[in-house]
Amino acid sequence: MSATKTAAAPRHNPKVTTALRRFAISISVLNIFGYTVLGFEQPWTWPFIALATAYTVEIVLELFGARAEGRAPRFAGGGFKGLVEFLFPAHITALAVNMLTYVNDLVWVMVFGVIVAVGTKWVLRAPVKGRMRHFMNPSNFGIAVILLLFPWASIAPPYHFTEYLDGGFDWLVPAIIIVLGTMLNAKLTERMWLILGWVGVFALQAIVRGLLFDTSILAGLAMMTGVAFVLFTNYMITDPGTTPSSKWGQIAFGGGVAALYGVLTAMSVAYGLFFATALVCAIRGAFLWTADIVSRKRAEEALALAAVTRSVTQAEAAAETGTTTTAAACACPEGACACPAPAASGSGAPACACPEGACACPAPASAEAETKKVPVPA
Repeated sequence: MSATKTAAAPRHNPKVTTALRRFAISISVLNIFGYTVLGFEQPWTWPFIALATAYTVEIVLELFGARAEGRAPRFAGGGFKGLVEFLFPAHITALAVNMLTYVNDLVWVMVFGVIVAVGTKWVLRAPVKGRMRHFMNPSNFGIAVILLLFPWASIAPPYHFTEYLDGGFDWLVPAIIIVLGTMLNAKLTERMWLILGWVGVFALQAIVRGLLFDTSILAGLAMMTGVAFVLFTNYMITDPGTTPSSKWGQIAFGGGVAALYGVLTAMSVAYGLFFATALVCAIRGAFLWTADIVSRKRAEEALALAAVTRSVTQAEAAAETGTTTTAAACACPEGACACPAPAASGSGAPACACPEGACACPAPASAEAETKKVPVPA
């Protein structure tokens, strides 16, 4: 690692930063109303514990990562504003994990979920366009791990979001979330194709399950009207950092989560939304790694083929001009590495003139072969 640290590249482009800012504001406002009006059942101190945990883990891991990669921390150099923008993802993750899980009075389980959620961004990563990016939805993964390791834990009950609302106002909350979430995803995250794929296939799987397993189709479709589903649709599954950007990639991702949810539900697996999302994210991560390995292998094969083609071309050119193949062999192709030591004095064989950094220049075919000396720049 060099003594001077390179400047940290911007963590997000301005559009994504704006989206994260609005995500953070939205979930903060929802939590404030949740604890004062809607009926959130977790202790009011837990969001602050979750935020403190997430901020600490995010900053500590970034310091370790910056040191290992020889760069400046991504929150440095931007002042207080830069620090706040850096912490947007951790802020969203902490409030989401606390808001969407119910772990009785065991706050340490919630803290564990937050640590897993934030930490997974440094563990489950894959190459995307030349950069290592996390592929697992952090909030969803933290919740899924809690549900998997602690069977007595659960997600927040549906009435959690509208417990103290009546007189038709219980429809106001999902309506506001749909309007604000649609504006956010249409203008900033650009994940509307993902939402369409998710909602469309979700409705389809409810119908298919009803026809195949004689379950209530209306009950399956009614789930789409709940606050939890609306929140998941607009603020969880559309995470821009862990979902594809292309149209068909988004449709495949959203539809894949819905289809896998249908399979898990048919198998009587509870909390299928979170497990299905985690599994699809894992499949996408495996695909990204496979695509990168295949791309690297093809690049290596292309370089090897180019080197062979160059050698054949040089040999043919030498044959046409009457130059022996020995002389051609001494001209190392560009990008070659490791020339052999010069031939012993008096052998009559010329030494290979290799460019700087070359490797694997073949020795002359015959010491007695007639050679045409060609000056090669050092």
